[in-house]
Amino acid sequence: MQRGGHKGYAVYRVVIADVRAPRDGKFIEKIGTFNPNTNPATVDLNFDRALYWVETGAQPTDTVRTILKNEGVYMMKHLRGGVKKGAFDEAACQQKFDAWKTAKEQKLTAAKDAQSKSRQEAAAKALDAEKKVNEAIAKKVADKKAAEAAAKAEAEAAKAAEAAQAAEGENAETPATEAPAEA
Repeated sequence: MQRGGHKGYAVYRVVIADVRAPRDGKFIEKIGTFNPNTNPATVDLNFDRALYWVETGAQPTDTVRTILKNEGVYMMKHLRGGVKKGAFDEAACQQKFDAWKTAKEQKLTAAKDAQSKSRQEAAAKALDAEKKVNEAIAKKVADKKAAEAAAKAEAEAAKAAEAAQAAEGENAETPATEAPAEA
């Protein structure tokens, strides 16, 4: 594998290289790419060339061997070995490989669906929690506004009562002072 990409975002090329070549040095053939940054990791592989090199005797690194196994290169090599031994014919080999590939794709699809479903459920739970928090905040704000309105109404009532007392006081005082003036 040859490293590419930039710092913090590695992308690898799957290459056929001489064992004596440096890691990112000269290579014989590029057979694919591997991007571990996506979920699931993205593999773009030239299946026929990879199968050719594995059957020729290429010794992949552990990581590349895992990639090749997941892509079915080693499964096809095994099935072709059965064809060479006469256990079954080429059509049966292809049929078994297609069945294996279909089952693998179904598992991958099920895993993706489960992951997206869990994300949606987590998002729904987060939304519900946020709604509850927002409702609690709205209730506190409404209570605070109601308390302020009650305090304002109470203050206005007190002012009105004071004004009424002042008016009564003026009315009560006015006849007493006016009586001597009239007499």
